[in-house]
Formats: sequence, C-alpha cells, structure tokens
Amino acid sequence: MKNKKDVNKRIQEFATQLKIPGIKKYFEEEAKEASAIELSYEEYLLKLLEKEFEMRQENAKQGRIRTANFPYKKYIEDLIVEDLPEDAQKKLKLLISLDFIKSGQNVILAGNPGTGKTHLAIGLGIRACLAGYKVLFTTVPLLINQLKESRSQKTLRAFENRFEKYDLVIADELGYISFDKEGAELLFTNLSLRAGRKSTLITTNLSFERWDEIFQDPVMTAAMIDRLTHKAFIVNMNGNSYRLKETKKWIQEQI
Repeated sequence: MKNKKDVNKRIQEFATQLKIPGIKKYFEEEAKEASAIELSYEEYLLKLLEKEFEMRQENAKQGRIRTANFPYKKYIEDLIVEDLPEDAQKKLKLLISLDFIKSGQNVILAGNPGTGKTHLAIGLGIRACLAGYKVLFTTVPLLINQLKESRSQKTLRAFENRFEKYDLVIADELGYISFDKEGAELLFTNLSLRAGRKSTLITTNLSFERWDEIFQDPVMTAAMIDRLTHKAFIVNMNGNSYRLKETKKWIQEQI
C-alpha cells in the first residue's frame, strides 16, 4: 500500500480534477478528527460532504454578490436606523423580509440626496444575494447606455432576455441625468417587461410629478409611473442628509 503522503497527494489531485474544493481543503483535518473520535467511514464521508456543500453554498453567495456589480458593499446591518427618514424606518422591517421579491413587487425610494437611498438599495440587494436571489445593480444612465449599445450591435434581444430574468434589478439615480427619446423608450420597454413578474428597485431624487423632466413625454411618463407603482412599496426618503451626518461623525473622530 502507498504511504500516507502519496495517498493524500492523490486525493488532492482527484479532488482538483473533480472540482470538489471542500473535500480537498478539509479531508486531512477531518480524517484526523475522525480517527481521534473513532468515527465510522460513513460518518467521515458525511462530514466531508457537509463541508463541500457548505463551501459551495458560500461560494455561490459570494458569486451572486460579485456578479450583481454593486459599486461597493453596504450592508443593512451598517445602517443607523434612527438616522433614516421616518417612512424608511417604518417600512424597513417589511423591506428586509424580501417578501416584495417573492411577490414580484417594485420598490421606489424617492427623496432628496444624501438620505441613504443607495445604501439602503445596496443593503437590500446584498441581502437578496445571500438569500439566493439573482440581482443586478446599475445606474439608470448606465442601463440606458447599455441598451443603446445593444441595439446598435444587434444584441438587444439577448440583453433583454438576461435583464428579464433577474429576481431584483436595482436602478439607481433616476433623475440625475435626463435622456433622449430613444433612451426613454428603451428604459420604458425593459422596465415594463418586468412589471408584475420580477422586482425592480428604483432610487430617485425627483417626485413623480417631476418625472416628465427626464422622460420629456407626458404620455410615456404617466405610463411609466403607472407600471412601476402598481402594487409597489413607495418609500418617502425626504429628510436630513444621512451622508452629511456620517461625514460630521467621521470628522469628529479625526479630532
């Protein structure tokens, strides 16, 4: 029989070829423990398979977070709830339950800059990734540019197919930049495709009556608002600047 060193080396080689990193990482450690407490072969194998499963689950979670394209990581747990606008505080428990994703409902975070809209959106997005949902984070200007590029390259249908399948799309910064008729139509079409089936979370600094400033078409604006707000959770994010409070706190810590 081969010596223990050779056996371990072969196990590592097979684990690499079979793509079972959990077993590759833990088989020696678990073997020592199994020997020490006299586990059966079956119990040892079960523990190894549990390690493999746990590693794959964790890798899948991190993979969903990575492919969601968040600009940075912000967690719900990092929020100072008392500093959020009053309406956000009231609806936070409901939002973090993620029930709105299960039912395909939209969320609109509307209010003045600096009140925690993007932080809350990213926190909910990461929470959704950890819960097994497929998430995309994008800004509205970036999304429109991607749609236009896809149309010009004749890959729009493929882009739309992918876009429709996300459990949650976070479209940040609606209202900071206006766009032309083509951009407005593409955005309307693709957000409408998701309406009632998959969830879209939008952050905006504009009240609904001002959306025609960016869509520049009152009929399309009315249709967009109707589609997005149907059975949606609308959160009033007007309040004191959350970002300014964080900045003041940081400055105080430096003194």
